[in-house]
Amino acid sequence: MSIAIDKIRNGIFLSAILLSGCALPESELSNTSYPEKVTHACAPGARIGATGKTDELLTERGLRYFVRTPLNYDNRIAHPLMMVFSPGDRSGLGTEWFTGLTTEGTRQGFVVVYADNRPRQIPALNRPLAKEWILELGTIPALVATQWCIDLDRVFLTGHSNGGTISTALALLEESPLSPAAIAPSAAGFRGEDLNSFACPAPLPVLVMHSRNDKVFPGYGAETMQWWKQCNQCPERVRSLGDNCISYLGCAENVSTVYCEGERRHTVWPERNNRIISLFTGAQ
Repeated sequence: MSIAIDKIRNGIFLSAILLSGCALPESELSNTSYPEKVTHACAPGARIGATGKTDELLTERGLRYFVRTPLNYDNRIAHPLMMVFSPGDRSGLGTEWFTGLTTEGTRQGFVVVYADNRPRQIPALNRPLAKEWILELGTIPALVATQWCIDLDRVFLTGHSNGGTISTALALLEESPLSPAAIAPSAAGFRGEDLNSFACPAPLPVLVMHSRNDKVFPGYGAETMQWWKQCNQCPERVRSLGDNCISYLGCAENVSTVYCEGERRHTVWPERNNRIISLFTGAQ
C-alpha cells in the first residue's frame, strides 16, 4: 500500500491514499415516505432522470458520477441531494460500497450521488489533482438538477480522505460553484494552518470525523474542529453524544457542530452513517 499526503496549497491537491481493490456487491435502494401535502417544484415530465440507479454520467470535463434515487422517486418533488466524494483511488461505485450510504440515504428521501475524484485516465497514485478538478466536482449538483428534481438549497457533502478534503474545500473556496447546506468530512487532509488561509463561511452545520490512530493525518481532525468551532462562533460548552462524539452548544444560528473521534486506521470508513444522515436531515 502506498500513501501520499493530501493538501490544497497553491491550488494543488495531492492524492491521499491507494486502497486495495475488491469486488463490489450491489447496494440496495429504499422507498421513502413523502408528506401527504407537498409542493410540486417540477412540472410532470420536466425532469427525465430515471428512477433507481443511473451510472456513468459525466461532467463537462469527463468526471464520472453515479446517481441513486428512492425506489418510489417522485419527479415532481424537489429532493435533497447528498454528494459523496471518493478517497484516493476509489471510483464512485467503489465509494458507494465503501460508505454504504445508499440504502438509508434513499430511505430518508435523498438523491445520493457518488463521484470519482479524477478522470479515469489519470492514475491516483502520486499524481497531483489540480484545484480545477475540485471545482469541476462542484458542478455535479447543478448537472443532476437538470435531469432530476433537486432542491439546490439542500445540497449536502461528505466523503473520506480525499473525499473529506473535497467536501471541505467546496464549502470554503471562493470559486466554489455551490454553497452546501451542511458537510460531514471524514479523515480529511486539512490542518488548522491550512484552514487559517480561508475566510469563515456563514455558520454551517458540520460533522468532523477523524481517528486518533490516523497515521496519515495525525491530529488533523482536532485542529479542524477548533477552526469550525471558532467560525461557527461556538462557546466552550459541549455535550457528549456517546460513541466518542461531542456537540458544541450555543453556536451561531444554532448550527450543529459535532466532532467524532474514532480509533481505526486511516483507510477505514468510520461507519457513522446515522450521524451523517441525522446532520443532513436536521439541516434541511
